[in-house]
Amino acid sequence: MTTQQLINQIHKKKSFLCIGLDVDLNKIPKHLLENKDPIFEFNKAIIDATHHLCVAYKPNTAFYEAYGLKGWKALEKTIKYINEKHPDIFTIADAKRGDIGNTSSMYAKAFFEDLAFDSVTVAPYMGKDSVEPFLSFENKHTILLALTSNEGAFDFQTKNLEGKELYKTVLEISKSWKNSENLMYVVGATKAEYLADIRQIIPDSFLLVPGVGAQGGNLQDVCKFGMNKHVGLLINSSRGIIYASKDTNFASEAALKASELQQQMQDIINNLI
Repeated sequence: MTTQQLINQIHKKKSFLCIGLDVDLNKIPKHLLENKDPIFEFNKAIIDATHHLCVAYKPNTAFYEAYGLKGWKALEKTIKYINEKHPDIFTIADAKRGDIGNTSSMYAKAFFEDLAFDSVTVAPYMGKDSVEPFLSFENKHTILLALTSNEGAFDFQTKNLEGKELYKTVLEISKSWKNSENLMYVVGATKAEYLADIRQIIPDSFLLVPGVGAQGGNLQDVCKFGMNKHVGLLINSSRGIIYASKDTNFASEAALKASELQQQMQDIINNLI
């Protein structure tokens, strides 16, 4: 998917919502456990109920890898279902990969060619030769961890090195990498006050913003400091939507939660226009 196609969907749906498909078998409705593939059945129901409200889905691969081969098969079925039924929706493999070049090339092939995701999250710690293999795929996007929403982000990311925070150095250096126009960045919603400085460095890039909802991030603050002329944001909510109910009406309850966020986003987009 091209960046322009993503922008078009945001304006068509009046939404920049990304729904995280982080499936924990201990949290899904019990009646689904009777199915041969409860992970996929849960995802399918959530997708069917919410696809008109969001522009992206983000499965965190750890929640599938934890269940071995059956979990990976469920991930494969989930992404295939999205791509076939809703090809206009942007897909994110939240895998946080990043290794030496040859290994990164294999990771990239796995997510971009075999599974056919539109994007994958990547850790920048090993530098450009660990990231550029992902960037070499046409119309695929690499979402670089920049400033995350967890407490441990302060251990390294905000440390001042030679007069500049480390995350700012990551942002600036990444712009020089080959095919850097294919970069997006992860910035946690709980770090909304940092977004103004981030936009000074990467004014036009898309930001994937987790942490709205269960982690306490505020949508209005994120938009105030992080939105650009193309919106430029993908706001992720996972637990707050997909686990809205454990009853048989779980999908419709998830849609209600997604709709609440989408309505807020519609108001924000209308004011932007």
